[in-house]
Amino acid sequence: MTKLSSTRSLVVERLLPHPPEKIWRALTESPLIEEWLMKNDFQTVVGHRFNFRATPMPHWNGATDCEVLVVEPNERLSYSWNASGEEAANGLKTVVSWTLTPTKGGTLVRMEQSGFRPEEEASYQGATYGWQQFFGGLERVVAGLD
Repeated sequence: MTKLSSTRSLVVERLLPHPPEKIWRALTESPLIEEWLMKNDFQTVVGHRFNFRATPMPHWNGATDCEVLVVEPNERLSYSWNASGEEAANGLKTVVSWTLTPTKGGTLVRMEQSGFRPEEEASYQGATYGWQQFFGGLERVVAGLD
């Protein structure tokens, strides 16, 4: 009998009082991403491999290896989000997907990080906390754009 591996997804949604174009800038321009998320070498090119970089901590070298999977300007953005360094072989391998949906009052921003395995409960809980913090930063950056 084959045992199927189930995975979990983390979803965060916020309605921001800004047009999708403004939010898209904060999600795709490297200096702006650094303001609300992490240092990076992101480019809006499908197949581009990049890293997010932060201060190392126990069980994490501070780097996240990523690859751009989907770019639909002002609508959808998706990239892989994988553990880096020694942890990479059996580490976190997820996908982060952003969807921007225009509404009467602005834009519904939906972020889904999918692919958490059952044994990654600590990573799932950390991501749950982290994305709440990151969204606060994203909102501040977007609000400050012209």
